[in-house]
Amino acid sequence: MQVEIFTDGSARGNPGPGGYGAVLRFVDGQGCTHLRELSQGYVRTTNNRMELMGVIAALEALKRPCAVTLQSDSKYVVDAFNQHWIEGWLKRGWKNSQKQPVKNIDLWKRLLAAKDGHEVAFVWVKGHAGHPENERCDELATAAADGEGLVVDKGFEG
Repeated sequence: MQVEIFTDGSARGNPGPGGYGAVLRFVDGQGCTHLRELSQGYVRTTNNRMELMGVIAALEALKRPCAVTLQSDSKYVVDAFNQHWIEGWLKRGWKNSQKQPVKNIDLWKRLLAAKDGHEVAFVWVKGHAGHPENERCDELATAAADGEGLVVDKGFEG
Protein backbone atom coordinates (compact mmCIF):
# COMPACT_ATOMS: atom_id res chain seq x y z
CA MET A 1 0.00 0.00 0.00
CA GLN A 2 1.18 3.49 -0.86
CA VAL A 3 0.72 6.16 1.83
CA GLU A 4 1.51 9.86 1.84
CA ILE A 5 2.29 11.29 5.26
CA PHE A 6 2.67 14.97 6.13
CA THR A 7 3.92 16.06 9.56
CA ASP A 8 4.75 19.12 11.62
CA GLY A 9 5.72 19.91 15.18
CA SER A 10 5.42 23.01 17.33
CA ALA A 11 6.62 24.25 20.71
CA ARG A 12 5.67 27.49 22.40
CA GLY A 13 8.84 28.89 23.91
CA ASN A 14 11.03 25.95 22.88
CA PRO A 15 10.99 24.51 25.46
CA GLY A 16 7.39 25.02 26.39
CA PRO A 17 4.00 23.57 25.60
CA GLY A 18 4.16 21.74 22.30
CA GLY A 19 2.28 19.55 19.89
CA TYR A 20 2.49 17.63 16.66
CA GLY A 21 0.18 17.21 13.71
CA ALA A 22 0.13 14.55 11.02
CA VAL A 23 -2.01 13.87 7.99
CA LEU A 24 -2.04 10.43 6.37
CA ARG A 25 -3.50 9.99 2.87
CA PHE A 26 -3.97 6.78 0.95
CA VAL A 27 -6.15 5.34 -1.80
CA ASP A 28 -7.91 2.05 -1.06
CA GLY A 29 -8.49 -0.84 -3.48
CA GLN A 30 -11.72 0.75 -4.73
CA GLY A 31 -9.97 4.00 -5.62
CA CYS A 32 -11.35 5.96 -2.67
CA THR A 33 -9.01 8.45 -1.02
CA HIS A 34 -8.84 8.32 2.76
CA LEU A 35 -7.43 10.97 5.12
CA ARG A 36 -6.54 10.51 8.76
CA GLU A 37 -5.38 13.32 11.03
CA LEU A 38 -3.38 12.83 14.22
CA SER A 39 -2.33 15.32 16.87
CA GLN A 40 -1.35 15.52 20.53
CA GLY A 41 -0.22 18.29 22.83
CA TYR A 42 2.46 18.14 25.51
CA VAL A 43 2.95 20.16 28.69
CA ARG A 44 6.67 20.90 28.15
CA THR A 45 8.80 19.84 25.22
CA THR A 46 10.83 21.16 22.27
CA ASN A 47 10.11 21.80 18.63
CA ASN A 48 12.51 19.07 17.48
CA ARG A 49 10.87 16.51 19.78
CA MET A 50 7.48 17.40 18.34
CA GLU A 51 8.78 17.16 14.77
CA LEU A 52 9.95 13.64 15.62
CA MET A 53 6.69 12.76 17.38
CA GLY A 54 4.63 13.71 14.32
CA VAL A 55 6.62 11.25 12.22
CA ILE A 56 6.52 8.56 14.91
CA ALA A 57 2.77 8.83 15.49
CA ALA A 58 2.05 8.64 11.77
CA LEU A 59 4.29 5.62 11.18
CA GLU A 60 2.97 3.86 14.29
CA ALA A 61 -0.58 4.31 12.94
CA LEU A 62 0.19 2.12 9.92
CA LYS A 63 -1.22 -1.39 10.33
CA ARG A 64 0.76 -3.19 7.61
CA PRO A 65 3.96 -2.66 5.62
CA CYS A 66 3.63 0.37 3.35
CA ALA A 67 5.55 2.39 0.81
CA VAL A 68 5.55 5.81 2.45
CA THR A 69 6.35 9.24 1.11
CA LEU A 70 6.82 11.32 4.25
CA GLN A 71 6.86 15.10 3.84
CA SER A 72 8.10 17.32 6.65
CA ASP A 73 9.33 20.89 6.98
CA SER A 74 11.91 19.69 9.51
CA LYS A 75 15.43 19.55 8.12
CA TYR A 76 16.35 17.92 11.45
CA VAL A 77 14.20 14.89 10.62
CA VAL A 78 14.62 14.75 6.84
CA ASP A 79 18.38 15.31 6.82
CA ALA A 80 18.92 12.66 9.50
CA PHE A 81 17.85 10.11 6.90
CA ASN A 82 18.70 11.74 3.57
CA GLN A 83 22.14 12.94 4.71
CA HIS A 84 22.74 9.59 6.47
CA TRP A 85 23.27 11.08 9.92
CA ILE A 86 21.44 8.10 11.45
CA GLU A 87 23.97 5.63 10.07
CA GLY A 88 26.82 7.67 11.56
CA TRP A 89 25.09 7.96 14.92
CA LEU A 90 24.56 4.21 15.04
CA LYS A 91 28.17 3.48 14.07
CA ARG A 92 29.41 5.84 16.77
CA GLY A 93 27.09 4.47 19.47
CA TRP A 94 24.59 7.37 19.32
CA LYS A 95 27.30 10.03 19.25
CA ASN A 96 27.29 12.85 16.71
CA SER A 97 30.26 13.81 14.53
CA GLN A 98 31.63 15.91 17.42
CA LYS A 99 31.49 12.78 19.63
CA GLN A 100 28.69 14.30 21.75
CA PRO A 101 25.57 12.31 22.65
CA VAL A 102 22.82 12.65 20.06
CA LYS A 103 19.85 14.63 21.39
CA ASN A 104 16.44 12.96 21.60
CA ILE A 105 17.85 9.42 21.42
CA ASP A 106 14.64 8.02 22.92
CA LEU A 107 12.62 9.38 20.00
CA TRP A 108 15.16 8.49 17.30
CA LYS A 109 15.09 4.89 18.54
CA ARG A 110 11.30 4.91 18.58
CA LEU A 111 11.24 6.37 15.06
CA LEU A 112 13.57 3.66 13.77
CA ALA A 113 11.31 1.00 15.30
CA ALA A 114 8.20 2.64 13.80
CA LYS A 115 9.90 2.86 10.39
CA ASP A 116 10.92 -0.81 10.45
CA GLY A 117 8.97 -2.85 7.90
CA HIS A 118 8.07 0.18 5.78
CA GLU A 119 9.79 1.68 2.76
CA VAL A 120 10.01 5.36 3.67
CA ALA A 121 11.16 8.23 1.47
CA PHE A 122 11.72 11.46 3.40
CA VAL A 123 10.95 14.68 1.52
CA TRP A 124 11.58 18.18 2.83
CA VAL A 125 8.96 20.86 2.15
CA LYS A 126 9.32 24.54 2.95
CA GLY A 127 7.24 25.41 5.99
CA HIS A 128 4.71 28.26 6.02
CA ALA A 129 4.88 28.45 2.23
CA GLY A 130 1.31 27.58 1.32
CA HIS A 131 1.73 23.80 1.06
CA PRO A 132 -1.85 22.74 1.97
CA GLU A 133 -1.01 19.58 3.92
CA ASN A 134 1.93 21.19 5.71
CA GLU A 135 -0.28 24.13 6.66
CA ARG A 136 -2.90 21.70 7.99
CA CYS A 137 -0.27 19.88 10.04
CA ASP A 138 0.88 23.21 11.45
CA GLU A 139 -2.72 24.01 12.44
CA LEU A 140 -3.06 20.61 14.13
CA ALA A 141 0.28 20.98 15.96
CA THR A 142 -0.34 24.49 17.24
CA ALA A 143 -3.94 23.71 18.24
CA ALA A 144 -2.67 20.67 20.16
CA ALA A 145 0.01 22.76 21.91
CA ASP A 146 -2.60 25.36 22.88
CA GLY A 147 -5.38 22.92 23.67
CA GLU A 148 -6.68 20.81 26.51
CA GLY A 149 -5.47 17.35 27.42
CA LEU A 150 -1.75 18.06 27.31
CA VAL A 151 0.36 15.05 28.30
CA VAL A 152 3.83 14.82 29.79
CA ASP A 153 6.76 14.26 27.41
CA LYS A 154 8.44 11.66 29.60
CA GLY A 155 11.64 11.70 27.56
CA PHE A 156 12.11 15.45 27.70
CA GLU A 157 14.83 16.58 30.05
CA GLY A 158 14.72 20.32 30.13
